[in-house]
Amino acid sequence: MSIAAPDTKRRALGKGLDSLLPRVQPPGPAPVAGHEAEGGKPREIPVELIDRNPFQTRSQLHESELAELAASIVANGVVQPILVRPQPNGRFQLIAGERRWRASQLAKKTTIPAILRQVSDEQALEITIVENLQREDLNPMDQARAFERLATEFHMTQEQIATRTGKDRVSVANFMRLLKLPVPMQAQVESGELSFGHARALLALRDHPDLEKVARKVTALSLSVRQTESMVQNVLNPERKEKEPKPETVVDPNVREVKDQLQRALGLKVSIEDKNGRGRVIIEYSKLEEFDSLLEQLAGK
Repeated sequence: MSIAAPDTKRRALGKGLDSLLPRVQPPGPAPVAGHEAEGGKPREIPVELIDRNPFQTRSQLHESELAELAASIVANGVVQPILVRPQPNGRFQLIAGERRWRASQLAKKTTIPAILRQVSDEQALEITIVENLQREDLNPMDQARAFERLATEFHMTQEQIATRTGKDRVSVANFMRLLKLPVPMQAQVESGELSFGHARALLALRDHPDLEKVARKVTALSLSVRQTESMVQNVLNPERKEKEPKPETVVDPNVREVKDQLQRALGLKVSIEDKNGRGRVIIEYSKLEEFDSLLEQLAGK
């Protein structure tokens, strides 16, 4: 029986996170605190000795969600340890687990289970990004800024970013393009007022003077992504609307019959505009001879 070879490229980063973030075992004897945790086992670290992660990619943490997590921690403790790295001054810098750390503060916990790791700045940023991406709760602008930091601070290509974070290269490129939007519109994406799909459609107008006007109309009318795409195309191609055939107006059969009779009798194109029995008759001619012939017929000569 043949056994398929493991997808090492796809699993490389996930394996790293699994080894960095094991689950805490059910309540039992507290781990013995030492200078360094052995074998990656969690140790209890004073909450007050932990500093916030400077590489945190998440800009928003909802207070209501933190309050719910704090209540859970009071009842059950911290189920999964946070990840920190030791600092020369005896303190610790948070790498992953900001929600658990902040909720533990709300829950008045004095210590929190943590795993110590010696990692570089690049590894710390990468772990932070992937931890949030795996939860799928990082808003599009936070993702865009995270990818941008990997590109600018660590000189990664989009292909490298995709490989390291488990995203495909096209998705990475689309997220990073959001940073080309005006700052007020980025805030709308961040708050959820504009979705990722709406933002992608509006990017086609990023150099157009009507960009923000169109964005306001999209939110005011609650347009779908498809409707937004159509509006953007109409702004980019105004002549397209002019070329669209106008809907054919409904003509009264009696009016149409009279028009046909006049055209046959005069040999010229005739239009009749009628509205509730009032209107006008338009007779078109293309040369002077046709005009003279028309006058003779109307004069009865």
